Amino acid sequence: MIGLNKKTYRKKNSFMNDFTKNITQALFNQDKINDLLRHEIQQAVNDMLESELTAFLGYDPYARNGWNTGNSRNGAYFRKIDTQFGSIEVQVPRDRNGMFHQHTLPDYKQHTDLLEDMVIKLYSKGVTTREIANLIEKMYGSHYSPAQVSNISKQMIPKVEAYHKRKLSDKFFCVYLDTTYIPLRRETFEREAVYIAIGIKPNGHKEVIDYCIAPSENIEVWTALLQNMKSRGLKQVELFLSDGVVGMKAALAKTYPQAHFQRCLVHVMRNICAKVRVDDREAIMNEFKQIHQQANKAAAVDVLHAFYAKWNKSYNRVIRNLKASSQTCLFFIIILSRSGLQFTLPT
Repeated sequence: MIGLNKKTYRKKNSFMNDFTKNITQALFNQDKINDLLRHEIQQAVNDMLESELTAFLGYDPYARNGWNTGNSRNGAYFRKIDTQFGSIEVQVPRDRNGMFHQHTLPDYKQHTDLLEDMVIKLYSKGVTTREIANLIEKMYGSHYSPAQVSNISKQMIPKVEAYHKRKLSDKFFCVYLDTTYIPLRRETFEREAVYIAIGIKPNGHKEVIDYCIAPSENIEVWTALLQNMKSRGLKQVELFLSDGVVGMKAALAKTYPQAHFQRCLVHVMRNICAKVRVDDREAIMNEFKQIHQQANKAAAVDVLHAFYAKWNKSYNRVIRNLKASSQTCLFFIIILSRSGLQFTLPT
């Protein structure tokens, strides 16, 4: 503790513990991905509803050409809709004369597959303005005139483009790269790959950096996504997590050569779960998580060795494989130590 008094040391160590805990919880809680997607869908649906009302009234909010038209905006009411990612609560706008009837959401239904599919496709990176117009036409064409549908498209296109061009934070402690397969072509029951990049900041805050859709997972799509992230301002990443798709390490070496790469901890845990008895899974997973919640490498090593000792007799092969990749088990803690906490600590 040279150069640090006891009070300062305890405070710094407390920050370190909180920092490690926040990041670890963010890495292990994969359900948070659904939370993020749910938030994105909710925001997109609100944008679509507002664009629909704008097309109906014929003028933008606060626009002078809306004065003395005989109708105007009149607040909104809240409505809940169930999606495959969870329930969302959207604001349905109203007009002063009560003539506006929205067609973004289904009447008298709390669940719709079409809406979330449409939103994901609409906001997917790489979608062209023509494709956006076609999606809007498919959704609203039977309810509005061609001119009104065109106006809805004009409202939505800048919002979609802004989403994929928005400036990114220049630093993330960790970026989680994952591919989720969801059914987007309901009529043929096909599932498409949604590539999603999630940034995790030192306080554990998660942010959807970007996402796109492709028929299947391939490294070319990931490479383009990584290059786009860098062009939008993300310059420094300490650690990338992925499921180990072929070519990922090489792609990262080109775009973020200073970053470290680790196979996703969730996937490591899944592999362990598949090889142990059901009755032991909860205890093993809870103890394995403790390794990555330690404040420093020495403490993590102690917990890891205790984990080995406890479970080696029952699961010798599992423990042997973990020992062979012990650097991977400790990589998260090692990166924290090497980084010197160059990122801002939570206060």
